[in-house]
Amino acid sequence: MSWMSRLITLWTCSAPSLLLVGLVGRQLGLGVGLQVVQTLNCSRWATPSDKGVFEDGDVILGGLFNLYYIPPTLEHDFTRQPQYKSCTGLQNLPLQYIYALMFALDEINHSPTLLPGVKLSYFIRDSCAFPTWALQAALSLVSGDTPSCNPAAGFLEAAGIGAKKRDPPIPLIIGGDSSITAQALSRILGPLSVPLVSYTASCPCLSDRREYSNFFRTMASDIYQARAFVQLALKFNWTWVGAVIANNDYGLNLLKIFQEGIQEAGVCLAFVETLQRESIVSDTKRAALTIQASTVKVILVFTWYTDVKELFVQLANINVTDRQFIASEAWSTSSDLLKEPASSKVAGGVFGVAIRSSFLPGFDSYIRKLNPSLRPNDKFLREFWENQFRCSPGKTSLSTSLPACNGSETLAGVHNLFTDTTQLRVTYNVYLAVYAAAHALHTLFSCPDINSPPGNSSTCLVPNQISPSELFQHLSNVKFTTPQGELFYFQGADTTAKYDLLNWQKTPDGQLKIALVGRIDGFDMHLNESAIQWHTGSSQVPVSVCSERCPLGTRMASRKGEPICCFDCIPCADGEISNKTGALQCDRCPTEFWSNSERSACIVRQLDFLAYNETLGITLTAVAVSGVTATTIVFVVFIYYRQTPMVRANNSELSFLLLLSLKLCFLCSLVFIGRPAVWSCRFQQAAFGISFVLSISCLQVKTMVVLAAFRSARPGAEALMKWFGPAQQRGSVCVFTCVQVIICVIWLSVSPPVPQPDFAVPGLKVTLKCAMDSVVGFSLVLGYIGLLGCTSLLLAFLARKLPDNFNEAKLITFSMLIFCAVWVAFVPAYVSSPGKYAVAVEIFAILASSYGLLFCIFAPKCFIILLRPEKNTKKHLMAR
Repeated sequence: MSWMSRLITLWTCSAPSLLLVGLVGRQLGLGVGLQVVQTLNCSRWATPSDKGVFEDGDVILGGLFNLYYIPPTLEHDFTRQPQYKSCTGLQNLPLQYIYALMFALDEINHSPTLLPGVKLSYFIRDSCAFPTWALQAALSLVSGDTPSCNPAAGFLEAAGIGAKKRDPPIPLIIGGDSSITAQALSRILGPLSVPLVSYTASCPCLSDRREYSNFFRTMASDIYQARAFVQLALKFNWTWVGAVIANNDYGLNLLKIFQEGIQEAGVCLAFVETLQRESIVSDTKRAALTIQASTVKVILVFTWYTDVKELFVQLANINVTDRQFIASEAWSTSSDLLKEPASSKVAGGVFGVAIRSSFLPGFDSYIRKLNPSLRPNDKFLREFWENQFRCSPGKTSLSTSLPACNGSETLAGVHNLFTDTTQLRVTYNVYLAVYAAAHALHTLFSCPDINSPPGNSSTCLVPNQISPSELFQHLSNVKFTTPQGELFYFQGADTTAKYDLLNWQKTPDGQLKIALVGRIDGFDMHLNESAIQWHTGSSQVPVSVCSERCPLGTRMASRKGEPICCFDCIPCADGEISNKTGALQCDRCPTEFWSNSERSACIVRQLDFLAYNETLGITLTAVAVSGVTATTIVFVVFIYYRQTPMVRANNSELSFLLLLSLKLCFLCSLVFIGRPAVWSCRFQQAAFGISFVLSISCLQVKTMVVLAAFRSARPGAEALMKWFGPAQQRGSVCVFTCVQVIICVIWLSVSPPVPQPDFAVPGLKVTLKCAMDSVVGFSLVLGYIGLLGCTSLLLAFLARKLPDNFNEAKLITFSMLIFCAVWVAFVPAYVSSPGKYAVAVEIFAILASSYGLLFCIFAPKCFIILLRPEKNTKKHLMAR
């Protein structure tokens, strides 16, 4: 059975309502027609809607308010249909809403510019917070309900059936105290185009004009409130929050909008606890335990204040006092909660959103002057008076046990929610609803322009000719400035969202008070952060995160199986930085820059090279100088003993040239040390290549001379030595060396090495080296040295066993073995060495090979010259 069918079943005892249900059912396609009325007997159903207050006027506005909070009891009498007693427990704050409506009407009726000559009045009924009874009351208002059981002639005329109407129906209803009630009222009144203006219904669903075509509200949609919570979470960096919500449309809609807002913002919901009114104690116990077990410090609470009261009691019982609560407008201004002992213990610093407060000049005086003696037909005021002063203001009392009032009672000194006009929130929404209706009526009653073209059929409407559909059109386009100077208009069903941001602060005596700390206009938030007192009692914003924001120099790495708010912080790699907290990834530095030690900034890379003042540079310099010194000493020894057979035996001229070339080899290694420059880059490789070719050329020629000398000793080979005379030896060395000189000249002319930072090597220090733009040139230099070295090694190897007591070919063989071994090992070592160490490897190879040549060739000779002079004779050298 649909809700409409159930509603029809409930209304079968109310004749006026039954007529309307028949018509509405037909329009909604339920198959219920007017003929139903003729088949049923009629009897009135006593409901809370019988309680009301009425004032006659030209145009009567309907009002539906939830004045009572204790539901009625059902009485069974088997002789007749079930009867309900009326609701009880008059609430002070909704009573204030009623008199805000009356106050606004009083202002409008006395206004010379707004609806002049038209008296607005009211017909107000109580709905007792039951949507079905709100529906019956609304139907009674729009159908012109009468105390009798006769069909409503007024409604029939309004429906176009043709009967004569006795009293005008209500063209507009201000009511729908909850979203559920407003939805039901809008659905049932929509086919009649009767506008419904709600003052508290906030469900975003009510903005749907296709489904709720006749609905308006002066209360902002919850979408603005939920997005305000999103703004707060982002503003204060709360990435780990919990939520406790009512298990109804209010709580679920707020939560849904909040989740949509935080979806891409890095905010996570640690838990969501729902509260059901029927099981509030067990639900709040469960929610309190969840809050206690969670690391969340900020809790969103979207529910009614009575639920929050029970939640605070449960939290106080388990001593959870270090949480920051964010309140929705449903409980952020609750005076009952402020007075609760549990609230003082666990709810200090509550930060909440509330319907914006306003001040109505003259309203406080209006309230204070209310008196039942001046309003004898006002049942609500009479009941309030009896509850407040415990006496009956008239001859009869609603409670027969109360004595008669003496007439001195006044509201001037009464302080409660009814008389408190300092912060009017929902009250002001009611006030705006009345003014919106008045301005719509004003444009509806306005006569056409006198300059309108002839034949215009428009005429001035009078109050008893109001069509709800026409009023609806004018209400949609209404735009006016309130007496308080506020511009008001409808955007579809909604108005511009305006909220107050409130903070519960502790007074010196330990009590809680509400302080205004900001406002919201639409989606714009204006907040005075210094005025906020958080749950810690200070202005320090509470921290609520699953993982602390990653510091500079690190990036976030999600944990497998956990929300995105729970993560680890991974340091950035070398050459990468993160210069903001909470970075999702590290950024690579430009080529000329490198990350600092904290990985938080890119700094200019430092040029590095093999310097003379560092340990490695000093060591290599010392070794090179030592080699130069040793070569010089050998040179001096050979000069001093130049006439001895040992020096003259193997072409002393080539020996001196070889010593000179070795000295150049040792010296050229010094050119590789120090800051590379254009001249040094060109000179170092040329000096290295030419010096070594000169040395190896001397050794090769020496070896060739030894081979030629022994070959010439054979019969018929005497003429061989003429090709290896001193001139030929010098010429051969010169030719071999000139080839290397030509290679170097061409290489340095075409594509010389240039000083260039080696950015390809990672690190803060970048090596400034001589970049080989032409690898071919450098390869030819090394290849030529290798070719001569291998040739010399081969020739020396062939001459190693020649019959001679002192055969220099043996020494050359050993020296060339060392030379080749050094340079074969040099290539992989040079390629794999980073930065300046590649230069050090090359220097080491130069020095090692130079020392190898020096000691292998000259050490045995110096030993004989200096320590075995008896062997330094021609006879000994020629001996076999």
